[in-house]
Amino acid sequence: MPLVQTHSIRVLMILLMGCLIVSANCQAEDKRTTMLLQTFVSELVSITPGESKFPATFKMGSDSGSPSEQPQHLVKMSRPFSMAKYEVPQNLYEAVMGSNPSRWKGPRNSVEMMTWDEANEFCAKITQLLHAEKLIEADEQIRLPTEAEWEYCCRAGTETKYSFGDKPQNEKDKAPIATILNEFAWHTGNAAGNDPQVGALKPNPWGLYDFHGYLWEFTADSWSPDYTQAAENKPGPVVNDETKLLVIRGGSWKDHYEKLTSTSRRSISRTGKDDAVGFRCVKSK
Repeated sequence: MPLVQTHSIRVLMILLMGCLIVSANCQAEDKRTTMLLQTFVSELVSITPGESKFPATFKMGSDSGSPSEQPQHLVKMSRPFSMAKYEVPQNLYEAVMGSNPSRWKGPRNSVEMMTWDEANEFCAKITQLLHAEKLIEADEQIRLPTEAEWEYCCRAGTETKYSFGDKPQNEKDKAPIATILNEFAWHTGNAAGNDPQVGALKPNPWGLYDFHGYLWEFTADSWSPDYTQAAENKPGPVVNDETKLLVIRGGSWKDHYEKLTSTSRRSISRTGKDDAVGFRCVKSK
């Protein structure tokens, strides 16, 4: 066989092997993504206001908290939805978005260091993927929770400062050490950095993890300095191209226990990124 022909055959074989390897890697990656999507759906908790243990109404905000939490007002939840049990982990975010922006790396650590718009982009992309895999109904979508949905789920039927009670510490503690809160939340008193896996601590009464602390969480709402416009029902999110400030909730590993209550809220710039800010998702129609 001529030398040139032999060389050409070898080149073709190398190219073929390369294509087979790439194809196998792509198939493995597709399978991994599908498994992550299946896990995400399995970790959604069904919330049905007005049915079973889920009250139809709740008191949102606090009359004794910071001005941004006032006045406390009654909110009626009008439709069912599903809330993610955990903040979005990094392996899922990377599978959907193609990159992991987090400072504190770990596949099941909560993802951080993304903007509010990037969090919404994730929600749009994962919705498309879940539709393609037929893991959610055609009329269902993944999105950020509204402020009302977030606090409703954080409180989990309670009216106390935290979902486990009013005090973060045991009565016998002489100093304000958040001994009880330590069991439920990562904060400055027990976190060396934002590096644990999601769900490492105790859940709230509805089986939802890390609402107190770990990361501040994006909501769908634009920022308002208080609830004076809320009346009996806080309006839905009013966000447009001109919106510059959004609401984040729950406190983080950078904060003292006072910032980790069910009513704790603050603003963040639309372009802001922080290693103490992440998000969790809602599934709704």
